[in-house]
Amino acid sequence: MWIDTHCHLDAGEFDADRDAVASAARASGVARIVIPAVARENFATVRALARRTPGAVYALGIHPLYTPQARDEDIAALRAEIEASLDDPKFVGIGEIGLDFFVPGLDAERQQFIYDAQLKLAREFELPAICHVRKSQDQVLKGLRRNGVRCGIAHAFNGSFQQAQAFIEQGMHLGFGGNLTFERALQIRRLAEQLPLDAIVMETDAPDISPSWLYKQRNTPDQVPRIGAVLAALRGVTPEDIALGTTANATAALPRLALSSA
Repeated sequence: MWIDTHCHLDAGEFDADRDAVASAARASGVARIVIPAVARENFATVRALARRTPGAVYALGIHPLYTPQARDEDIAALRAEIEASLDDPKFVGIGEIGLDFFVPGLDAERQQFIYDAQLKLAREFELPAICHVRKSQDQVLKGLRRNGVRCGIAHAFNGSFQQAQAFIEQGMHLGFGGNLTFERALQIRRLAEQLPLDAIVMETDAPDISPSWLYKQRNTPDQVPRIGAVLAALRGVTPEDIALGTTANATAALPRLALSSA
């Protein structure tokens, strides 16, 4: 059994064949797909999609790339949505939230305000955070520390070993996906090979971050086992070892996964 801890199954790229994509993932051994929201406008969408898709679960949050459109009242709306979702076994946490210092033109202060407000909600409701950390590892970590959030996932991790250790010490797990399949991605491959296995969770970020064999094509959650096999080869273990370990890690990172049935 595998878990895709980060898949935007609601994205427009899946409009033509979404159910088939989900079915293919299950057929490949992916028993869980975590669908994170990106903005207030798709909270209801990801919830409805998770509820009608076998094995799917959802998180609610405002992505840093959507902070220019986000209004202050969206935080109050998110809080209300969280409260309404606490009895829903398909609801697993706060996400996708974080900071992005790679895309030009984003207001860093606005991102930080929205990020901190969501971390306060994660702390208040004792929920894990699924964090976007592109070119922002240190600042995202500072926010986690400042707000006392000690559970969740640093999605698509691509920092240093020192930063990785700091996230692990904060109680976070690190998400690895298609990037580790590229032979020239030396730093990511070293991290994936050398970090403690109990710190790693699998993800696709589908339809993005495609593995090498789907370069510049749409990514899909059924790629998790093949990505996991690459990780197993890097670490000199079996794919079964990776499946068992990363599945346990995903449940540690997102404890409410244990509430939902496959």
